Amino acid sequence: MEKKTKTTKLKIRKGDLVKVIAGDSKGSQGKIVEIIVDKNRAIVEGANMVSKHTKPNAANPNGGIVKQEAAIHISNLALVDPKTGATTRVGRKKNDAGKLVRVAKKSGEEIK
Repeated sequence: MEKKTKTTKLKIRKGDLVKVIAGDSKGSQGKIVEIIVDKNRAIVEGANMVSKHTKPNAANPNGGIVKQEAAIHISNLALVDPKTGATTRVGRKKNDAGKLVRVAKKSGEEIK
């Protein structure tokens, strides 16, 4: 039986620049490549690298050990403020057009 985790509204999205704030990759920055919503995890470019042993196949005829990113829990990630470059929390506000957008709490800058 698979353990169910509570899914909440995620404040980070694919393509966001984030900083790892906990774990072995602490301090590294990168863009989010993929988000696994049901497990509250994200795959960050260049962070949490693991060695994967692969069998020989068409793409890799010799097989061997391949380095690749592993998923990190979103609680261990902090969004990087587009204005200042520091980590920030994420809020939501209505913009001039009346659309709900994400904003950086530190600078008030809208997150694209």
